[in-house]
Amino acid sequence: MESEQTISMIQILVILRKHIKAILGSTIIVTLIAAGMTFFVMTPKYSATTEILVNRKLSADMQGAQFQQVQADIQMISTYKDIIISPTVLKDVNREVKTAAGYPGSMSNLKKSITISNSQNSQVFSVTAKTTNPKTAAKIADLTAKVFKRKIVKIMSINNVSIVSDAVINDNPVSPKKVLNITIGVLLGLLLGIGLAFILELTDRTVSSESFLVDELGLTSLGVVSEIDQKDIERTVQRKKFHVRMPEKQTKRRV
Repeated sequence: MESEQTISMIQILVILRKHIKAILGSTIIVTLIAAGMTFFVMTPKYSATTEILVNRKLSADMQGAQFQQVQADIQMISTYKDIIISPTVLKDVNREVKTAAGYPGSMSNLKKSITISNSQNSQVFSVTAKTTNPKTAAKIADLTAKVFKRKIVKIMSINNVSIVSDAVINDNPVSPKKVLNITIGVLLGLLLGIGLAFILELTDRTVSSESFLVDELGLTSLGVVSEIDQKDIERTVQRKKFHVRMPEKQTKRRV
């Protein structure tokens, strides 16, 4: 079993070495495509995040149930998430940012540009906005938090919403990820090149050795015709012409 595996690995290495140009060419082409898409086609996007805390106050006679209330508030975050991306909140946000640079284009796209997340067992949750303009991203995040704080009072009679931190303008784009995209391009190009090498090898019907005819096909070898380079043929012809002319000149001198 060990010898078979060794032979198999050697064959693989031989195939890869034989088609090394195809592998390198594929890798370079796919990497250049990935780099071109990353630097010249994909639009950079920026994100900004604001944090919100919703902590419902308990009456004096309910202070003993503080822990249960905290757990209930954590479970309610899923409801708050749905309210934040509902038309009730986003209509007001959309109206304010409609003329801003980097505006997503519609309320449905505005909804897609907003993500809400929270850490486990935490009453604080984050509202993150992502657009093609860093200032607009921060504006959307802040407006969403403020509108939610105002609307939740009427919707759920909750008046203890705190904005823990305002969104900060970040001029560093979060996408596209240049290094990651180029790395993926290199790996995809390499895999594509290796796959192409094996396809070329499997579809190659050229007889490259006498052993293939004898061992694999069971044919009888009648001989081997060596390939002669055209330049070697021309040199041989020139030598013969030279040797033919030399005796003729010597005969003339003797006469």
